[in-house]
Parts: sequence; structure tokens; C-alpha cells
Amino acid sequence: MDRRIRKTKQALTDALLSLLQTKEFRSITITDIVTIADVNRGTFYKHYTYKEDLLDDIIERVIVDLKDSYEEPYRHVSTLIIQEMVASAIKIFDHVATHRNFYQLITHSNALPGFQQRICYELQQLCIQDMRNVEAIRAMNQAGINIDLYASYQAYAIWGLIIAWIQNDFQYSANYMSEQLLQIITQQNGHRNNPLS
Repeated sequence: MDRRIRKTKQALTDALLSLLQTKEFRSITITDIVTIADVNRGTFYKHYTYKEDLLDDIIERVIVDLKDSYEEPYRHVSTLIIQEMVASAIKIFDHVATHRNFYQLITHSNALPGFQQRICYELQQLCIQDMRNVEAIRAMNQAGINIDLYASYQAYAIWGLIIAWIQNDFQYSANYMSEQLLQIITQQNGHRNNPLS
């Protein structure tokens, strides 16, 4: 994507997120958005037809980036071994920090109702994908663990850490949060190989 287009879309994104902090989405006009973004209506219409298209684009970009950041530790290994993992490989908190305004908005207001559930659903699907390993699935089944429920548990645990971080106004660095998540996973798995790899 051209740098100018990226800059324009970011300005429109920032404008809409800023407006959503004080107004309901249905009350926001395209004029409001372009005024804050400091672009003209023609520029808006070059990229979007309706304000809903802008919102959909924002959500889609956040979801794609969420998936990419979640999958980062798996990119260069066939089996993820917890004791060999380093916190710097965990990128989900970097993702949240990058989209800080968006996540603050969805956790502190009703601007995007249902979006927290969508995030948890996406995290749950990612957890289920982690169970690609036949051995992991067999071990879970032998232990009598319902894979869907386990994935929900993992997804909501990660989301809970993210919410706590946001509610504490990003008191810790993304790296610290990654280190803590790694410590929790290591403790939870008793220093064994990750059953989700």
C-alpha cells in the first residue's frame, strides 16, 4: 500500500476512534471524521463509501494483526516447546500496544458492542488451530479434556491479561507482559512441552 494512502487511512482511523470516545457511532458523520482527520470528503470517498466501511476496515485490520501477532511464536518451529521459548517471540502485547486507542475504546466504552466477544472468539479459533498436532489432540482426549472448552479457557485467560493491562493504563511494557504470560504458561504446563503445539 502506498505510504500516502496508509497515512490517509491512519488519519481517518484515528479520527473515528477519537470521535467514538465521545459520541455514539450512529451520531458520527463523515463530515465529523474528515474534519478531525484534516482531509476532504473526496479523499474519504476515494477509500470508503460509508462510515461503516471505515469501521469495518479498522476492525478487519485489527483482527488480521491480532492473528499475525498470536501466530508469531509458531512461525519458525514445527513444535512449540515452552522451555525453549523466549518472551520476545510473544507479540500479542505488542499488537495491543500498537492498537492501544482501539483496545482502550472497546474495553472502556460501549462504542463497539460485541467486539470483546469477537476478540475472544478469534483467540479461541487460534487456540484450536494450535491443536493441529495429532499428539496434542490425543493427549487432551485421553485426559478427558474437551478441546473447545480448553480453547475457550485459553482465549479468555489471554483476554483477561490484556484487559488487566489496559485497565491499569498499560502500566507495564509489552515485553514485561509477554514475560509474565510465558511464566504463567510455563507454570501451568509444569515445564512440559506445550500441549497445543
